[in-house]
Amino acid sequence: MALKPEPTAPFHSVQYALRVLETISRHTGGVTDVQIARETGLPAVHLAPMLLMLRREGYVLQVSDGAYAIGDSLVLLGSGSDRQQALQEKLQDTLDRLRDSVGAAVYISRYVDGEVRITQFADSPRTPKVHEWVDFRSAAHASAVGKCLLTQLDQNGRRDHLSRHKIARLTSKTIVNERVLFSKLDSQPATVPVLDLQEYAVGTVCAAVPITAGAAVGCLALSMPVEHAHRLRAAADALNRKAAPLLLSLTL
Repeated sequence: MALKPEPTAPFHSVQYALRVLETISRHTGGVTDVQIARETGLPAVHLAPMLLMLRREGYVLQVSDGAYAIGDSLVLLGSGSDRQQALQEKLQDTLDRLRDSVGAAVYISRYVDGEVRITQFADSPRTPKVHEWVDFRSAAHASAVGKCLLTQLDQNGRRDHLSRHKIARLTSKTIVNERVLFSKLDSQPATVPVLDLQEYAVGTVCAAVPITAGAAVGCLALSMPVEHAHRLRAAADALNRKAAPLLLSLTL
C-alpha cells in the first residue's frame, strides 16, 4: 500500500524502509526502482538514498539490469542460529533464477582439499543437468568446471591434481596431453568463460567462469545438450555477467 511521505517524522523513514523491503521481497526475480516507487508511493528523491543505504547495509543487492533483490542481511535477520542453511537456501533461489535466465542447468563448484566438488546446482526437466558418467573428481582435465578450477591453481597444484587423477580419454575431443592441457589453461583469459565442447560427455556442452573469495577457488558453470550449442556463447556471456552479483550470495 502506498504511503504519503511525511519526511519530518523520523519514524516514517523506518516505515518507508519496511515498505521498500516488503516490495522487494515480493519480487523474487528482482524489481526496478521505478516499480518500487510505484508500489510504495515513495518519491524518487527519497527512494534513491534509501536504496543506497539498504544496499550498503546488505539488506538489498542490485542484480542484473539494475533490478533490486533481497540481500544476505535481510535473509539472516529471520534465520536465527541456522545461518548456513539460510545462505544455502538464498543461494539455491539465486541459482534457480539464473537457470531460468540462461536456459541451462547451472552449478557452483569448489576446489576443496585437492578435489573438485559440485556443491550446489539448479536443473529442471527443460534444463537437465549433465549425466555424471565419470566422477567429476576424475575428469577435471575434460570438464569446463574442472578446467576453470585448474586455471586458478599454480603449476604444482595442477601437477599434484593430475598425479592423483590421471588424464584419460573420455571422448574423441578430450585433451590427453598434459603439456597441451597446461598450455591451454595458461592461455585462458581470466575474463573469458572456459568451454567444454563434448570433451567430458558426447552430447553435452558446458561453460564455466571463476567465482572466488579470498584464497578459495570456485566457479559458476552451466551445461546444455549439444543441440543447443548455438546458444552456448550467449549463455556463457550471460553467466559471466551474473557471476559478480551471485558472489554476493555465496560464502566460499
